[in-house]
Amino acid sequence: MLKLANQPHAASWYAATANDSTRHPPLDDNISVDVCVIGAGLTGISAALNLAERGHTVAVLEASKVGWAASGRNGGQMIGGFACDIDTFAKYMPAGDVQRMWEMGLETLDIVKERVAKHHIDCDLTLGYLTAANKPAHADALRAWRDDAKKRFRYEGFRYVERAHMDQYVQSSRYLGGLFDPDSGHLHPLNYTLGLARAAVESGARIHEDSCVTALRSENGTHVVETARGTVRASYVVLACNTWLGSLAPDVSRKIMPVGTYVIATEPLDAARAAALMPARAAVCDSRFVLDYFRPSPDNRLLWGGKVSYSTLAPHNLGEAMRRDMLKTFPQLDDVKVDYAWGGFVDITMNRAPHFGRLAPTVYFAQGFSGHGVNTTGLAGKLIAEAIDGQASRFDLFGRIRHRDFPGGAMLRTPALVLAMAWYRMKDLL
Repeated sequence: MLKLANQPHAASWYAATANDSTRHPPLDDNISVDVCVIGAGLTGISAALNLAERGHTVAVLEASKVGWAASGRNGGQMIGGFACDIDTFAKYMPAGDVQRMWEMGLETLDIVKERVAKHHIDCDLTLGYLTAANKPAHADALRAWRDDAKKRFRYEGFRYVERAHMDQYVQSSRYLGGLFDPDSGHLHPLNYTLGLARAAVESGARIHEDSCVTALRSENGTHVVETARGTVRASYVVLACNTWLGSLAPDVSRKIMPVGTYVIATEPLDAARAAALMPARAAVCDSRFVLDYFRPSPDNRLLWGGKVSYSTLAPHNLGEAMRRDMLKTFPQLDDVKVDYAWGGFVDITMNRAPHFGRLAPTVYFAQGFSGHGVNTTGLAGKLIAEAIDGQASRFDLFGRIRHRDFPGGAMLRTPALVLAMAWYRMKDLL
């Protein structure tokens, strides 16, 4: 795990509008708890909250700050289901269990809504999500998915939006139609993470920031988690580090890949202009492989995300590069300035399915959210808590999914994926 101590949050619109400045002291002692959670992003905090509510003593160790990585700097899009196609699961389980996976995909949304309401988390939760079609074939695929979801899973929430009515969602001529999901939506991810952390502490969990884990070992049947200034002894360990897992669990970290993704926030628009730009105030994502995603903010900015990169190198002159992409969809914003530009890494798996499992019988991990982490992390934390309490049937469904290492090893997998990304970019242009 990389040393990230004393790192501030990224200089983002999220950090500028964070509503909780609570700091948690570094671990400076030798303590014993039931469960040690490594990582204070959405996965780790969700696990800690669920475990504390079930009566477990929990310590969370975070190398930097709560929500420092992807949890506090992502696009804020809350997307029902999983990043992979639903039939990815059908390769590994019967139809009845695929149905259970579908239901858990919807449950991810319910978890966020319930947490926000129960703990009074001020994170600008807004419902409504639109997948916008860039090509006729994409429009046909979205219609087919609407019909398939209704037939196979009896889900009638999806509504296809014809091109003539797209201006109800986005004032752009770029898209040929779209699939609207009223149950998905968007939120302020850093404030959501900080709100969950507050709830976890109020439920009895302890969080230690600036406490990078340097070693994980077993000793007489107990796990010993070491930091520079203290240790935690625990019966269970939860690895919630995602792209920052590093050498703590190399066999697991080889099955995910860090992918750079970037966001800009424009200056505030006047209220009428903002309302005309995105009347429904829904989050929007396009249908390409190398996609753009965007949404309005409560203070009438446009939050625009994209520039997905496997190279781990941020685009040159990030703000201006992102602004040029934004103007392809919204040329009418040519006079609008960019106030914030930032980025970070999300983790993906080869098949885009979440990767949940055990490193040992009492060491759990959850990773590979592949762009759906805002809400799928809530399910991960809930299932880990269920499993530690002996109710592992739902958690173990994910263990049936085969996950492959990324090819090329530590030296070659990034160049290989950069070439693959170039191929997909070319396909998007055709």
